[in-house]
Amino acid sequence: MSKTRKYSYKDVDILLASKIIAQNLSSNLEDLSMARSNWTTEYVNTLTNKIDNAIDNYLGLDKKKELREASSRLAEIQAPALRDLSFLKTQIDVDFGSEAKEMLKSLGYEANLRNIQKGDQEALIQMLYAFKKGMTDTLKNQITEKGTNPALIDRIVAYADQLKDANVTQETLKETSKTVSEEAVNIFNEIYDEVIGICKIASNFYQFEPLKKELFTFSKIINNMSAASKASQQPEE
Repeated sequence: MSKTRKYSYKDVDILLASKIIAQNLSSNLEDLSMARSNWTTEYVNTLTNKIDNAIDNYLGLDKKKELREASSRLAEIQAPALRDLSFLKTQIDVDFGSEAKEMLKSLGYEANLRNIQKGDQEALIQMLYAFKKGMTDTLKNQITEKGTNPALIDRIVAYADQLKDANVTQETLKETSKTVSEEAVNIFNEIYDEVIGICKIASNFYQFEPLKKELFTFSKIINNMSAASKASQQPEE
């Protein structure tokens, strides 16, 4: 189940704003340590390291790259497998006429071909295994004696394991991708909770000092970051 973010801002904004607040806490530690004894230099350093690690490990991390590569490998296997299966079917149809139907049935064509043509990967894997099991030495000899290149049959048999392995890799990476995403959100939520707690306490501590209070107003810091970003994008006159 996907983890829900506790905030509506972008992940990058949450982490950068949190780092600014950690810096503000460090700059005002002499005052604020009187409010909370655990707000020490060590505490600020630990929080800053946690934020930096989250930025280094998760911001900009392409969690889908390996998945896309696995999907690409799967597609690379599927295309030639489909081509070879189609090519062999045509040769069997031509070479064996009325006998071809039973041959093709034993090789998995009848049960799976329609779903394969719809892009069903599982059906292709099932067919390749049916083909591998049904392609006995006797049947192979019958087909190759009519002129089919045995290398074509050998390639199709080999596709079964290749496609199965690629499919398993793809499915495993889908789960891994979800895990990494949830792990990242867990860490972002932890940082957000901790920093919001700091903001609540510090802004109350500075309730009669508006400028100091703004240093620990999360929404204000986010807005200031957005305004600075927009300003930096304005063309010079």
